[in-house]
Amino acid sequence: METVLPFALLCFTSLFTITSPLSIMPVFLTMTQSLDKSERNGVAVRSTLVACLALLLFVLTGQFLFKFFGISTDGFRVVGGIIIFRIGFDMLQARYTPMNLRREEIKEYTKDISVAPLGIPMLCGPGAIANAIVLMQEAHSFEMKTALIVAIIFVYIVTFLLLRWAGQLVKFIGETGNNVMMRLMGLILMVIAVECFVSGARPILVGIIHS
Repeated sequence: METVLPFALLCFTSLFTITSPLSIMPVFLTMTQSLDKSERNGVAVRSTLVACLALLLFVLTGQFLFKFFGISTDGFRVVGGIIIFRIGFDMLQARYTPMNLRREEIKEYTKDISVAPLGIPMLCGPGAIANAIVLMQEAHSFEMKTALIVAIIFVYIVTFLLLRWAGQLVKFIGETGNNVMMRLMGLILMVIAVECFVSGARPILVGIIHS
């Protein structure tokens, strides 16, 4: 239990930070501005459900994919750390945008934006996938693996609630508050990325030295 609780907290913190629903709220509101409240809530439900199921699929099949493509866990940690660091750096500069949308594209996406781009890649992007797979590799017991799965589900429940109340929250936080929170989450994400990179690079360097 002493190991599971810190690991569960790490899972939730890193996944919530990299998913960054607070930074997605303004985009979500823009893309659903032509919808009424019930339709907007429906989009929030479907997008978070799609993202959650997609991330769980990658987590549960990660080891099979590693074996099939001959990918080493340490190599994936290094690449995952680089991806996560880049996202965190953009967030630290308060310029993180999951996807750039032209104004004429918004009307097109409102027809069915639950799967793309809201579900994938906004709420379940390469950074979240890389981080989740690395965390699954770090989970050495059934309890830790369960904690990761529960953390993923909990992250998307919180994400749904934030999207559901996005209008009120954006007005309450304001642009300045949103930028401050994004910078703090970016800093946390960069620290996690460095730890991930070092934990993958160390065994590779040791192997090269010994060989």
